[in-house]
Amino acid sequence: MSVSRAELFAFLDKLGISHHTTTHEPVFTVEESAKINASLPGGHTKNLFLKDKKGRFFLISALASTQIHINSLSKTLGCARLSFGSADAMHQILGVTPGSVTALSLINDTDKRVTFVVDSALLTESPIYFHPLLNNASTAILPDDLLRFANATEHPHVLVDFSASNLS
Repeated sequence: MSVSRAELFAFLDKLGISHHTTTHEPVFTVEESAKINASLPGGHTKNLFLKDKKGRFFLISALASTQIHINSLSKTLGCARLSFGSADAMHQILGVTPGSVTALSLINDTDKRVTFVVDSALLTESPIYFHPLLNNASTAILPDDLLRFANATEHPHVLVDFSASNLS
């Protein structure tokens, strides 16, 4: 069962993670969020839910401006060919729907089915923004707190430099 936004915030509070949430109209793409992002200083994210041909799941969190070539990424991650995970799998595993996928949804992956992949450039921004389980708000946290959150949900991160020549 998915946690609520209030339960997510309580979990962040329990970990001592400072967070600030701004509500806004629902956004479904990086392009739609550009107007909102302009008023929120820091790093804005895009998050991709992927599945490889062997049935392994991956959640990619990167700067919104980062180019991600999923065909090259499979080699970097040492996995089978990647494609987008289905909306059903996303909802079942992360408890969110397309347009709302977020690193914060790792809290719902209690079976630890997802490998968490983080863009190294994302960790250079402060704060960084994620949807708090629904795409009608953006929550700011610090990069180190993102990693603490991931570890607390038992999802250690895989750091990837998406600017590397083999991924661009």
